Amino acid sequence: MRVLITGAAGFLGKQAALEFSGRNHLVYPLTRKELDITSQYQVKSALIDIRPHLVINFAAYTDVDRAETEKEEAFTINGLGPLLLASACRMFSSTLVHISTDYVFNGLSPRPYLVSDTPDPINVYGQSKLLGEQAVRESGCRYYIIRTSWLFGPGGKNFATTILKLARERSSIKVIDDQRACPTYVPDLARGIADLSATGITGTYHLTNSGSATRYEFAKTIIEAASLKTKIEPCSSAEFPTPARRPVNSALNPFPTLQVQNKRQLFWEERVKTYIKDRSFPHMEVSKLLLPAYNDQK
Repeated sequence: MRVLITGAAGFLGKQAALEFSGRNHLVYPLTRKELDITSQYQVKSALIDIRPHLVINFAAYTDVDRAETEKEEAFTINGLGPLLLASACRMFSSTLVHISTDYVFNGLSPRPYLVSDTPDPINVYGQSKLLGEQAVRESGCRYYIIRTSWLFGPGGKNFATTILKLARERSSIKVIDDQRACPTYVPDLARGIADLSATGITGTYHLTNSGSATRYEFAKTIIEAASLKTKIEPCSSAEFPTPARRPVNSALNPFPTLQVQNKRQLFWEERVKTYIKDRSFPHMEVSKLLLPAYNDQK
């Protein structure tokens, strides 16, 4: 199977490229420099040249706070980009996997969100991602929309790397304890995407590790797994105001996804321990691991 990956320079894109290539698929990992998903010409050219069976869209505007003042850019990348990809996928009979977020919900639910719950984003980033979801659904292409949250793992900067860095610089760290979601280990997410796309059962899914946590609980688990002595202190989000509002509880319920996959997701605490243990993982450049490479010079 030919698999085209957009946003391949990110740590999720890299991990997915490794996962799909490890399953003997022909993977074309394209960075934003190689494929701008907001360019209709570039999108169509890539699909004409590659003729992918599967397109996985990791390209996204992800700066939640900056999106509040860069609304047009956020909506262009997160809304128009998926629309162009989905339209091209319909035209060339490719299946689209589009990655979305827990931030499409307002965070007021007392329980983890089901796929069937109505989205109601409270910030520009969430609104732009919801627009992308709607564009994909209405395009007429075969699609998987996969919502996930709080990514951590090898190959890129994330919450875990930030906490570990701060822990080596400070004796104590204050971490917000009034925002809850599902920490998700990137290798598990990449594996889940590959498993889900192999089922042929398209639709919208929630894909995370089992369990939820506040940022404080997440940070404390990271510090304990790393056997560091840094003190983690809980605080409220009011102590660290941000331009964008965050959902109080955006935990996702992945149960329907697990039924389709017929697999169990490990608890996030287990995967934090795995991540700390495997921190010495030798990261190779994806371009050196995957052939053939595709580079649009047009």
